[in-house]
Amino acid sequence: MDKRELFEKASPARALTVMAVPTVISQLVVLLYNLADTWFIGRTDNPYMVGASSLALTIFLAVTALSNVFGVGGGSLMARLLGEKKEEDAKKAAAYSMITAVITALVFSLAVLIFMEPLLKLLGASSNTLVYAKQYAFTTVVLGAVPTVMVMCMPQLLRNAGYSGESGFGVILGNLINIALDPLFMFVILPPGKEVLGAGIATLISNIISFGYFLFVFKKLSKKTVLSIPTRLVKLPPEYKKSLYSVGIPAAFSIFLFDLVTIVINRLASAYGDIPLASIGIVLKLERIPVNIGLGVCLGMVPLIAYNYGAGNKERVKKVSNLARNTIIVFAVACALIFGLLAPQLMRCFIKDAETVKCGVTFLTGRCASLPFMMIGYHVVNYMNAVGEGKISFFLAVLRHLILLVPAMLIMNALLGMDGLVFSQLVADVINSAAAIAIYLRISRKQFT
Repeated sequence: MDKRELFEKASPARALTVMAVPTVISQLVVLLYNLADTWFIGRTDNPYMVGASSLALTIFLAVTALSNVFGVGGGSLMARLLGEKKEEDAKKAAAYSMITAVITALVFSLAVLIFMEPLLKLLGASSNTLVYAKQYAFTTVVLGAVPTVMVMCMPQLLRNAGYSGESGFGVILGNLINIALDPLFMFVILPPGKEVLGAGIATLISNIISFGYFLFVFKKLSKKTVLSIPTRLVKLPPEYKKSLYSVGIPAAFSIFLFDLVTIVINRLASAYGDIPLASIGIVLKLERIPVNIGLGVCLGMVPLIAYNYGAGNKERVKKVSNLARNTIIVFAVACALIFGLLAPQLMRCFIKDAETVKCGVTFLTGRCASLPFMMIGYHVVNYMNAVGEGKISFFLAVLRHLILLVPAMLIMNALLGMDGLVFSQLVADVINSAAAIAIYLRISRKQFT
């Protein structure tokens, strides 16, 4: 199907399916990698290694945040410019995003190299987990920042140009290679005790290979799309830069706030010992199953909304948005029920230690109840990114993480102990979803009148 026909004329259900299905599959493969990584490390039956990988993952998520500045911000700008039929400007937006992403990744990797140990201690690393966390952070972030940022930024640009299939394949390729390399480096090539280092090396190599794939695709599509491999710095008009960063920075800040929440929950859980820290690390990854699927639908929705918003087709914007929201809420409810019923079995898939499983069941049961409300918030944030309302995305990120979730965790943990920590997310997301719906209705009414 021609990309313009897909964006402008295909039924909302078909267009969303074409854009979202490859993205959902790629998000599930990303999740499969994350779960496999934890599963392989869990085979050591060493809670310190599991806990260390969770701590280092927090820094790795910061790399994701950097990619969002240019992938989400640049991709949304590019799609809106395509909807306005400004193809040359869209090409500049894509090139600027790629070059600036590389420069930013290099600076970030150097900063992590210099401040790695104090940073990991701040995140909650103990004498038992520090050495393993340093191994993972060095390979995946210090050495791997550039390929990691680019394999997250370039797929978003591809997707916003209408090439969701090519985008999804590249993400799937990198993560399947990572899954294959994990046991090879963890249990065959490296000696016992170096399993976390092996997982980091596998991630580095797979991201380099995936980066090569995306470079090939961009070069192949350069003659018929606005995407190409830039060879020099590209200047953007100030209004375009403002639009890019007004969406990209809030998108990145959302990840940093997610990081902050992870830091807080790790610090609070670690106060109960290394076992709760290990269990929450597994739960946070299990929770990503419905979250990644919902995120995949939202990411597939964004280019369709951005393009049609730029083209002034507000009725199509409304139909795509409603369809995406209803889909992810229904799915989230189903997942919440399944997770609540099968929590012990799911935990035992990753680690056999009885105490870790027991603690993890409590965490998983409590957190899964918030999934439907969480999805409402994700939908509204992605909608605002698509229509260029970065300030609202920023406000919603601050509202959920800083104003609601972190205080809820601190207060409920102080009052109710671990049970309060478990159910704090439900309380925060119920309030946040109500606020997000009210904001969405106000903005959409203004846009559609």
